[in-house]
Amino acid sequence: MGPLDVHWERLIERFPQARLLQVNGSGALVTLPTVDLPAGWNKESTSVRFLAPQGYPFAKPDCFWADGDLRLASGAIPHASNTSNPIPGDPTGGLWFSWHTDHWNASRDDLLTWLASIRERLGRVQ
Repeated sequence: MGPLDVHWERLIERFPQARLLQVNGSGALVTLPTVDLPAGWNKESTSVRFLAPQGYPFAKPDCFWADGDLRLASGAIPHASNTSNPIPGDPTGGLWFSWHTDHWNASRDDLLTWLASIRERLGRVQ
């Protein structure tokens, strides 16, 4: 059992609705169908997708996607996001967020850490 398997088990213990799809040449696509959003968005929840890249956890996750129709309550596109970056292994598309971390530690961090970072970004309604 490798690190991704162990980290996946941790994630589905807390989010049993999560799905994992191996994407040839890219890594594994993690999907959470429902992530609650704070006030300031045009909806109460969104799906979230992100890649655990090949080489994970030494290769850290980077960026994520939400529902393609997610917008700020004003109708504006959120800061540092667009709908033109395709989701590897998922032709449905989505709203891509340019979101990165400089504090990833492969011996400490896991999929839950990255999900917490995504939730932090979604908490910054901008």
